[in-house]
Amino acid sequence: MSSGQQTSACARAFYAAPIAQFLQQSEHEILGTINARNPAAQVTLQQSNAWSKEISILKTALHGMREGRIMFEYTIPRMGKRVDAVILHGNVVYLLEFKCGAREYAAYARDQVLDYALDLRNFHKASHDKLIACLMVADEAPAAEQEVEEKQRIISPIRCNAHNIRSAIEKVAAAYDEPAFDYVEWERAEYLPTPTIVEAAQALYHGHQVREITRSDADATNLTTTTGAINGIIAHSKSNKRKSICFVTGVPGAGKTLVGLNIAIEHSQAAKGEHAVFLSGNFPLVTVLQEALARDKTLRAKEEGAKITKKDALRETSAFIQIIHKYRDEFVGNDNIPPERIVIFDEAQRAWTHEQIAKFMKDKKKVPEFSYSEPEFLISTMNRHRDWAVIICLIGGGQEINTGEAGLPEWFDSLQRSFADWDVYLTPQLNDSEYRHGRSWQSMIQGLSIHEKAELHLANSVRSFRTPALAAFIKALLDIDIPEAQRLHSEIKDKYPIVLTRRLATARKWVREQCRGNTRYGLLASSGALRLKPEGIFIKNEVSVANWFLNDKSDVRSSYALEDTVSEFDIQGLELDYTLVAWDADLRYVDGAWTYNNFSGSQWQRVRAEEKQLYLKNAYRVLLTRARQGMVIFVPTGSETDHTRAPEYYEGIYLYLKQLGIPELP
Repeated sequence: MSSGQQTSACARAFYAAPIAQFLQQSEHEILGTINARNPAAQVTLQQSNAWSKEISILKTALHGMREGRIMFEYTIPRMGKRVDAVILHGNVVYLLEFKCGAREYAAYARDQVLDYALDLRNFHKASHDKLIACLMVADEAPAAEQEVEEKQRIISPIRCNAHNIRSAIEKVAAAYDEPAFDYVEWERAEYLPTPTIVEAAQALYHGHQVREITRSDADATNLTTTTGAINGIIAHSKSNKRKSICFVTGVPGAGKTLVGLNIAIEHSQAAKGEHAVFLSGNFPLVTVLQEALARDKTLRAKEEGAKITKKDALRETSAFIQIIHKYRDEFVGNDNIPPERIVIFDEAQRAWTHEQIAKFMKDKKKVPEFSYSEPEFLISTMNRHRDWAVIICLIGGGQEINTGEAGLPEWFDSLQRSFADWDVYLTPQLNDSEYRHGRSWQSMIQGLSIHEKAELHLANSVRSFRTPALAAFIKALLDIDIPEAQRLHSEIKDKYPIVLTRRLATARKWVREQCRGNTRYGLLASSGALRLKPEGIFIKNEVSVANWFLNDKSDVRSSYALEDTVSEFDIQGLELDYTLVAWDADLRYVDGAWTYNNFSGSQWQRVRAEEKQLYLKNAYRVLLTRARQGMVIFVPTGSETDHTRAPEYYEGIYLYLKQLGIPELP
């Protein structure tokens, strides 16, 4: 082990030094170092007093300790937060969360320090194999029993007050004999975060760069490469007065939405003449992101002593994240030129066909004749600019899940019909059956100015950071490529647990047991899973997606309650850490093939239209790729007395999943 000989210049902590040096320095000197490295414009008196108190408490607690290293305000980049103190001693990593002035041990403080530990274990390169001990310090609380309970190399939060931190450290030291490691190297080790889309949006909105909040290791596609390629296209289009459209592709969870948000935020200043807007037809995604940014903005303002109403915060966050339909309708029946030069269309494959949008316009907007498909109309609005404009289409293969979604070919048909002078930037991966929908590639690109850029494809999932092979496994599962699915499952099973059960209570118990701190989990089912109702799963219940995705464990409306169920429409583009996926008889496995079914009235009906079969298959693709760390699949046993839930409807699904190697819970 090594404590280092001098105070570290590492920017990750406001103060870092060997414990011996910390004990020798004056409180004034330590506090000065912390203040000097704090990037905030000013430090409140309350914060300064808290730091003084923490320094004093730890000087007493660590008195006489010669071995080890201490850090104050250690940054957790993905979460945009800081650990109050980190102590490296006896080859154990101690994380301390102080609640100065607290007289009781709050549950939220327990979850907070656990979240830090989980984040380090998952994303800090030097912490993957280290023993991490959590200490929650309520300095004025009565002494509590200090139990040492360890799970997956993380010791559950030990309750400490101002006087017994040392005893907690000694109890851990007595129970574990850990291999030596270099403390300074631990401090300097790479941090390779993989934020959720909500965390990423919050970080980007507050000025962080993609490279700061995402992985940069060789095993993950560097999102900055794709961002750089898009910025190059924007710069070229602007300087050469060209109109360009580029198609960004990627596997589920690869970060397409993150790239789009980053571009929108980078180019959000109209003063530069490059005003950008992020558009999505995914109402739940837009709702959750707008709400998350607004909540975060009001909270940060409160912490800084400022005040902003939730309404005003929402107005600001809605400026660059918008529902595509509202944006589109502003330009119907007029020749107005959009204020934006750059438009990002998220999940562009879900734009509407001419038939769907014409029907909508006639029924809802009282427009008797509408002669465009949605892709063609959206391109036409940007074509109103006289010099340059850029459209960025974020495309997910195999994710069309609703009637009237045009898919990729309609974008190319629109370009061929009316905008052949536009520059078209795309990836080689677009020439795939998932994107082409039976069309030949040559017929799609004929007559267009095509520029192939491999950098526009995101090949690896950053959602399921434990294994990038998850998306490929789910594709093989749904394609009934049994040998490939078996091979991929054997590759990922030790990194990313997927388990199977016939009992909903067992599934709920498993998913709760996997999660500690604020690790988020929830219950998913397809929108056609109407016969899960006898199991207590009501897919037709109205759910507030903002509450479901953002509220905490105390709220029964949140995902944590495992009561409200969300469908593929609610969760596409979003993610959880763990999921409970309930599989109904709408998609059945019979004699080596899928059968597609729709429940109507009092019975199941066979779905025969290929397009609707594709939507149903893609619904399960979405559901099965939402979890970042693991999932449990619940397949009911059915009922001998209910013809709508006949056991044979479910038995084939269950046996097929077992055949792929997915283990059943006891």
